[in-house]
Amino acid sequence: MPRRLTVAERHAAAEKDFLLEEIADQSSWDQFLVEQAVLTFGRHHATFSCNDLRDVLPELGHGFLGAAINSLRTGGVIAHTGQAVPSTSPATHGHRLAVWALTAKGRGIAAQRLARKKGRAAA
Repeated sequence: MPRRLTVAERHAAAEKDFLLEEIADQSSWDQFLVEQAVLTFGRHHATFSCNDLRDVLPELGHGFLGAAINSLRTGGVIAHTGQAVPSTSPATHGHRLAVWALTAKGRGIAAQRLARKKGRAAA
């Protein structure tokens, strides 16, 4: 039987969900940019965490990182490797971050985007 959440835990979870929804609603273009960065980074690296992605994103993209990761995970584009690393962001105080990898679906999407990009460059 799962442990029941305390009132404080339920409120924290609800606030987190609200903040993720608010971030995602801000700009679909910004989230799309972050999702593209995840696909590109995943194409070049076997595994990655938000630490790695934060280093390659512009400052405005940092707020969309959690929403983009959640969206890509839900869509089957990335999968959790079962590993975790400590966050390098001072604001998180070393909170554990999931390590991700592109799925076969994600590698296919990344390959299609690369092929289209190469096709546009040749034209």
